Amino acid sequence: MMSANTRGTYLASKICLPYLKKSNIAHILNISPPINLNPMWFKNHCAYTISKYGMSMCVLGMAEEFRGEVAVNALWPQTAIHTAAMDMLGGAGVEKQCRRTDILADAAYCILTKPKSFTGNFVIDENLLREEGIKNFDVYAVAPGHPLLPDFFLDVDPNTLAMQMEAHGATPAFKEGKKLDGAKPEGPDGAESATVKPLGPVAETFKIIQGLINEDIVKTTQAVYMFELLGDGGGTWYIDLKNKSGSAGFGEPPVKADVVMSMSSSDFVKMFSGKLKPTMAFMSGKLKIKGNMSLAIKLEKVMVQFSPKL
Repeated sequence: MMSANTRGTYLASKICLPYLKKSNIAHILNISPPINLNPMWFKNHCAYTISKYGMSMCVLGMAEEFRGEVAVNALWPQTAIHTAAMDMLGGAGVEKQCRRTDILADAAYCILTKPKSFTGNFVIDENLLREEGIKNFDVYAVAPGHPLLPDFFLDVDPNTLAMQMEAHGATPAFKEGKKLDGAKPEGPDGAESATVKPLGPVAETFKIIQGLINEDIVKTTQAVYMFELLGDGGGTWYIDLKNKSGSAGFGEPPVKADVVMSMSSSDFVKMFSGKLKPTMAFMSGKLKIKGNMSLAIKLEKVMVQFSPKL
């Protein structure tokens, strides 16, 4: 992240600046956000935030250093933009909550055709285009009329953003969750026990998952997942999509897990039934992942196949 975003931006600008200075219409435009020091934007993805803010700091520094020679600005979307990354991270249907990349292209054109005196600005695509006279933003929507997800870093108040995202059909990002109650099932003496199989929505979900596993899914996935769940019906569960014809159930997996996921029981059920996007759960801290991230992403594709039947 640091190499691509911060260092890449700095070095690419450094190499191009001698040539840009010879131009009468020289511009540098970074796709980076206004710097927002609200801790909520750091706590769950510190490296990403630092790398993007590094790009924004390049705008602050270079705009002043090369004022009158080269215009340096930043552009950031008001809403989520549909890209291959959103498809991978957001899951099926996420594109309906996004705008197309055309809106950024139009906003970039507006910036790059301005004089060099337009510099040091952190531009939001929708705000700029409204100033340019655009009134119909449905033309940029993947699904016109469908609620849109707001993008990161633009909050006025964290609770306001959380409510916006909740209203838009997504899990509220970065909203502080309540302390999870419950632990592993207790044995007769009150001690935690991994041998007492809990009942309820989690057990029913795993029962259905077991029935849905087939050799094709095992062949294409080749991973073992372990789940540490807190709350009703919690404990240690597993899904083996690596060995023989696959299996799922209560307790530790028959072999070492490639990925370990920790979350509440209720969020687990929501995630597998398609009501909670895995990416949003991870980004909001509801889901913690240890192990091979590429295999974790593979499980999301399996969930898409399972969710209609859960």
